[in-house]
Amino acid sequence: MKRLHVHVGVNDLDRSVQFYSNLFAAGPTVKKDDYAKWMLEDPRVNFAISVRAAEAVGVRHLGIQVETQEELGEVYGRLRGADAPGFEEGATTCCYAKAG
Repeated sequence: MKRLHVHVGVNDLDRSVQFYSNLFAAGPTVKKDDYAKWMLEDPRVNFAISVRAAEAVGVRHLGIQVETQEELGEVYGRLRGADAPGFEEGATTCCYAKAG
């Protein structure tokens, strides 16, 4: 099952966690010193925020999270068919998660 992934850089993690927790009516499913993530069902999105001194605030990256290699192939095929820019990451680490 596919899920949109959005990662946003913020200046103040605690204040941003409070804001997004109120907005989503749910607390983060993962919270670290520099990072928080919500795995939402409505809308179906993996929404993450982080504070990293070397990086600017705002949208850091967007992606589509998949559960299987078959879904991954389907997404890559759709991107190629749409002649859309995309970057195939394959096995990678993103937002404290590892792809295999």
